[in-house]
Amino acid sequence: MSRVTEFILLGIPFLYDFHRFFFVLGLFIYLVTILGNGFILIIVAIEPRLQTPMYFFLSNLAFLEICYTSTVVPKLLQTFIQTKTTICFYCCFTQVSFHFYFGSTELFILTAMAFDRYLAICKPLQYPIMMSKHVCLQMSLATWYATFIIIFPNCFMVWKLPFCGSNVVDHFFCDFGPLLSLACADTHVIEFLGMLGAFVSVIMTLLLIILSYIFIIATILRVPSAVGRKKAFSTCSSHLLVVSILYGALAFMYVRPDVHSSNHFTRTVAVLNTTLTPMLNPFIYTIRNAEVKTAVQNVIHKRKGTLNSDNDWNNSSTTLKRSRNKMKFRGLWHQ
Repeated sequence: MSRVTEFILLGIPFLYDFHRFFFVLGLFIYLVTILGNGFILIIVAIEPRLQTPMYFFLSNLAFLEICYTSTVVPKLLQTFIQTKTTICFYCCFTQVSFHFYFGSTELFILTAMAFDRYLAICKPLQYPIMMSKHVCLQMSLATWYATFIIIFPNCFMVWKLPFCGSNVVDHFFCDFGPLLSLACADTHVIEFLGMLGAFVSVIMTLLLIILSYIFIIATILRVPSAVGRKKAFSTCSSHLLVVSILYGALAFMYVRPDVHSSNHFTRTVAVLNTTLTPMLNPFIYTIRNAEVKTAVQNVIHKRKGTLNSDNDWNNSSTTLKRSRNKMKFRGLWHQ
């Protein structure tokens, strides 16, 4: 009955025959995720036109995506190149705690984004006052704080569980389900609290998003012009697509009674949720977004203008130096 000091991650056994290919593919997706979400953070920070409530929450989402995927993907890549991937006891619980913390905070940020779209479309006159910078900052801090209240009590209870038997985690990261199946104690209370936390984080936020879009669609349908309706829908399409992908995967993985079970399909959905979804979000929000394209063009033009002005300054300085040298040479020649 010795205490477990480390865990062994099985990874994804049914992909071992192609481990090199999936390592390269996973590394590429991870780098694109970091660069894509980092691009959103940078462009929102340096472009004044994008410093609005919608892009403030989008930059929060981009930061969360970087943190969310970074808690899992490096260890996933390690399982592809090592036959035995281990993780220390406290590292395992740190990973699962922050993974669920960042993932749950992302759900609340998406809810805040839906509320922002509701105010922008349904209450456009009051929108500038109701969504001031101070209010946006308070909403953002509230999402981080609310997630902490929901997630970490359950994480603390899992930390206190005794692990004295098998230390093989049947997953590619320390997930709650596989960890609970290894505990040497009754976990029914923790499973119930986990289901309750998942209900609040996933179901309640989804219901709030659906309620927001019910009012949004009802308002859009009352817009007389087709151009106005199309423009209003375009501002919400990216958010709706991200919500559909993310909530569909989460509902399948966590909001079910047999969450502790593991199978190939569940693990495949988990891989897609922790790799592809964070990578796709920057493209979903930027490819069809005219404001982001305009902001990028402005930054490029400003950069070109700066380079041209520097070149002009260097050219003028060089010309001035040459003329001075000629004058000095002529003076010496006459002497």
